Amino acid sequence: MPISNEPIYKRLMDEYDVSYDENGVNGQRLALRLNEIAKIGLTEQNGSNRPGFSQEERQVKQLVAKWMEEAGLEVHQDGAGNVIGRLEGTDLTLPTIMSGSHVDSVPNGGHFDGPLGVLAALEVVEAWRETGYRPRKSYEVVIFSDEEGARFNGGLLGSQAMVGDYEMDELQKLVSVDGLSFEEVLNKIDLSSDTYRQALRDFSDVELFVEVHIEQGKRLERAELPCGIVNGIAGPCWLEVTFTGKAGHAGNTPMNDRKDALVAASEFITSVNALPAKINDTAVATVGKIHISPNGVNVIPGEVTLYVDIRDIYEETRNQLVDLVIQEVENLSKSHQISISYKKTLEIPPVPIKKEIQLLLEEVLREQSIEPMRIPSGAGHDAMIIGQKTDIAMLFVKSIQGISHNPLEWTDLRDSVQAVQVLKRFIERLNERD
Repeated sequence: MPISNEPIYKRLMDEYDVSYDENGVNGQRLALRLNEIAKIGLTEQNGSNRPGFSQEERQVKQLVAKWMEEAGLEVHQDGAGNVIGRLEGTDLTLPTIMSGSHVDSVPNGGHFDGPLGVLAALEVVEAWRETGYRPRKSYEVVIFSDEEGARFNGGLLGSQAMVGDYEMDELQKLVSVDGLSFEEVLNKIDLSSDTYRQALRDFSDVELFVEVHIEQGKRLERAELPCGIVNGIAGPCWLEVTFTGKAGHAGNTPMNDRKDALVAASEFITSVNALPAKINDTAVATVGKIHISPNGVNVIPGEVTLYVDIRDIYEETRNQLVDLVIQEVENLSKSHQISISYKKTLEIPPVPIKKEIQLLLEEVLREQSIEPMRIPSGAGHDAMIIGQKTDIAMLFVKSIQGISHNPLEWTDLRDSVQAVQVLKRFIERLNERD
């Protein structure tokens, strides 16, 4: 199947109204750059395939670094492969503002998840250059390495290196999907464990990091809004739950003499689906992985292990939901007279976004004639990691049909440009305060 030289440019421009080009922001420039990035790692299904720490990710970073330099930024790469372009402010006693995202993808993913946030941050600089605006506070555009985690089934390794949130002993145990060690993967792009350690940054001079990202959901589309305010990034808690009954012959064991682990697990799954509504409208719980033993057609399941992913943007209510799920485990153990055990395999605190930051974004959205809408982020982002060291903000941009991690992922150019306008004005408002 031939691969187009213009993966997304024509469609972006066909749907665009140039009246959205204001204050130096240029929709065609944004479309051209999204298109150029889309060409790198383009799949036959018109998707993106740029694993973290790959040559394809590296090639995009080099391309965007060139655009950064042409826009007047001082560019450098740290030891984890993160690329930083810096515009010095007029008052070096004031803190720095950062914005950016990532350019790696999942296998056969979309063209907007990550790159839009990077290019939105860069388009702010381009607009300032065209309008003659110079910020008082220094501004940095950042491309983080390996956000998606396609190489090691993990992710966020670039931002984790920047804040020092990792255990090198654990990283060195990693084996990539193509059978390479962490060290071998880094070496292929002229990095190493030693350089990775050197990526640690001092955030004492950073006021805030703001990330623009596609929503990967349908809330904005349903509300017919181009972008919205993220009010928090959910922290996941994963529970591994094992139901132990008694395997037996499916034909010779009477129904009233069974200890069927799968029946109990099925009841549990149904219950889990109803529990978040008892907490609030931002909590979620998902059973997404299950193992059945012996897993035979004519055998009563003797053991079932499943995994529950529990998330909320508020730690207190997230933990309340975890307690409800555990209570359900204990209730079912009694009612089905089987053994049920559980353990936590992951627990990451949610990252709140300060109300004052949300209120400032709300003011900016109203300035741009956009009705403010607050949306929780159920997915992890680099902002979640950077939020361990400094304040963060996030803007979500409308995703058509909520599709993401898929070649059909799409965000209209007019929505993207409006998000850039909001980002630009938000950063300018931050420059107006000390």
